[in-house]
Amino acid sequence: MSALEITNIRKSYGDVETLKGIDISLESGEFLVLLGSSGCGKSTLLNIIAGLAEATSGDIRIGDRSVLGVHPKDRDIAMVFQSYALYPNLTVHRNIGFGLEMRKVPAAERDKAVREAAKLLQIEPLLDRKPSQLSGGQRQRVAIGRALVRKPNVFLFDEPLSNLDAKLRMEMRTELKRLHQMLKTTVVYVTHDQIEAMTLATRIAVMRDGKIEQLGTPDEIYNRPQTLYVATFVGAPPMNLLDATVTGGALSIDGTPIVLPLPQTIKPLADSQKLVVGIRPEALHLDEQGALEVVCEVAELTGPELIVTGRSGAQQLMACLPPRSALAAGQSFRLGFAPEAMCLFDRATGMRCD
Repeated sequence: MSALEITNIRKSYGDVETLKGIDISLESGEFLVLLGSSGCGKSTLLNIIAGLAEATSGDIRIGDRSVLGVHPKDRDIAMVFQSYALYPNLTVHRNIGFGLEMRKVPAAERDKAVREAAKLLQIEPLLDRKPSQLSGGQRQRVAIGRALVRKPNVFLFDEPLSNLDAKLRMEMRTELKRLHQMLKTTVVYVTHDQIEAMTLATRIAVMRDGKIEQLGTPDEIYNRPQTLYVATFVGAPPMNLLDATVTGGALSIDGTPIVLPLPQTIKPLADSQKLVVGIRPEALHLDEQGALEVVCEVAELTGPELIVTGRSGAQQLMACLPPRSALAAGQSFRLGFAPEAMCLFDRATGMRCD
């Protein structure tokens, strides 16, 4: 039995359709990240799962029952919001246990649950403080603790780390990963941050314009993107995209003299077919015999790597090279890559060519 089953969920506001038929099945213990840019429908879908919004059509099942029309408090879910939503006049202890208090859970049982959650989240010394006395990361831990004590079937997270600075976000990502590995709970997590998605998820649903562009593991999303949108949305720096034309069983890179062999794993392609060749910047390496001749435009040292932006004929590309690579603006160099690092997309449809 699936922990969460989303079947053909649609949501319309008048003539505007924001969700256009979403289908996802989650097994118990999975960590699903809904990833996409603002307005793609990810938060709308999360709110429908939570019962904060109603679907126009379709069905959602948690465990063995449909929850459409069921009040949020009866859905066996717990939600962590971007804004923390803590009660400023209550202590950390009461904030974490407030939901249990409203359900008339006995005080001793409530105290035990709160202290267990606080121990897991390493906030035991903070139980007597008010939210105003906490840092952003501590407040987020309290919000997570309030969800934990419910012991729900499904946890829902709505961009919970977006209010934190970069260092705290990294720390909280680690905490969330640790908690999920310990508790093996089912999680649906909304974010626009691809790093959060790649590091936390067991599966990622990349959303665009109310549809799922691709659903897969982080490895599948990153290394085998099924569309041009996924290829460019996931990855920093983004995947290099080179316009190419099939010529005599090879790939002629438009605007350059470069000709690349077609991967042996690819199905036969028609001559003159217009394609896009995708290569991740980190898949490129300096090679005096490399296929790509490039003129350096900008070299940016980040510390662990040198990000070089260059031009090959009419095509621009980026490469992530070792930090001690001696390259400067105007310098010519050659790049090589393994044949399996190449992704091919149909230029007209944006779909992957397998």
